[in-house]
Amino acid sequence: MFLAVPLIAWLGPLTFAPLAALAGLLALPTYRLEEGDRPAAIAILVLVVWACVSTVWSPYIPKTIWQSTATKLVFECVVYGALVVAARQGTPRSRHWLMRALVFGMSLLGVFMVTEAATGASIYQHLRLWIGDPIRPDLAAKNVAQGLFVLTLFAPPAIVAGQRLGISYWSAVPILIGIVWPAHMFGYDAPFLALFAAGLAMGMVWVWPRVGPRLIAGLAAVFFLTTPAVIWGLRHLGWYDPLKAKVSLSWSERMGYWSHAQDWISDDPTRGWGLDASRMFGPGIVLHPHDAALQVWMELGLIGAVAAAVVWVSIFAGLHRDRPDLRVAASAGCGVVYLTFNAFSFGVWQEWWVALGAMACAICIALQRQAPSLR
Repeated sequence: MFLAVPLIAWLGPLTFAPLAALAGLLALPTYRLEEGDRPAAIAILVLVVWACVSTVWSPYIPKTIWQSTATKLVFECVVYGALVVAARQGTPRSRHWLMRALVFGMSLLGVFMVTEAATGASIYQHLRLWIGDPIRPDLAAKNVAQGLFVLTLFAPPAIVAGQRLGISYWSAVPILIGIVWPAHMFGYDAPFLALFAAGLAMGMVWVWPRVGPRLIAGLAAVFFLTTPAVIWGLRHLGWYDPLKAKVSLSWSERMGYWSHAQDWISDDPTRGWGLDASRMFGPGIVLHPHDAALQVWMELGLIGAVAAAVVWVSIFAGLHRDRPDLRVAASAGCGVVYLTFNAFSFGVWQEWWVALGAMACAICIALQRQAPSLR
């Protein structure tokens, strides 16, 4: 699966969903939940069951079962859960080769991103032309830039895995350059924010291995539980619209989605409007509010927001250790990157993004069990 990551991230991120699903299906025989899995597993179960129930009153009605997010969530719970649990299995040698695939794959993806940024995504355009599906240069750049989110997500574990493999931190060079320079050239702000947040998280977990993960868990809970109230407060104080007028167009559009979402949340904060309801509130909201907390509140209400908060608290709080560990710090950084992108960019239920979340969990679990280089 990880050998295919650089090509998929470059050419078609949507393919991550079937790839992770196939890996999860193959891993089903290893599906064994442990005691420490229960808080997150129960919260995910509550979230999915409530999401399925909410389809009863949701204004969005899928035309086929294959368009049903509820059906996909049930399937993802099984196969993606198996993928995550499987990361605990295997031998030290198998994990060693998994980490090599991660490190060299992310380094290669960094080279792809730099090359495409330097050429205006010309390689991608020529490939599309070769297969008889030409694409406009601006759309080609937009599609290629999606790889930045994948590279940023896996950057913390890949860099630390490289150090564990005896490569030192040289693998960080193509990875970080492959994020920073293309993000600047393509005009994307989110990777910079995610890198900064990941650095802070890694520093907290390294300096305070016991307290740091719990602090991050608390911040994640605050994000999911209070975001609608924060938006309401800023609007009530009269600070929201002046700030919206000063930011760039992309951020102004996001803030517009957020204010509309807050309005709809205030109309039914307890049960929400139902799964995928945000698709029906255009033109004020296009597909989703571009914020995980607001989307969960809007569609699943208080119950969904509490369940989502418990999931993230369980993930981050479970990283506390007695001593500093770079592998654990990298796992915290990876989680914070995912949460940062969820806060600004993607819909909660997008299949390829959920698949990447499962892959990130799997690689972080495997990293924490990684032995030093076998050389």
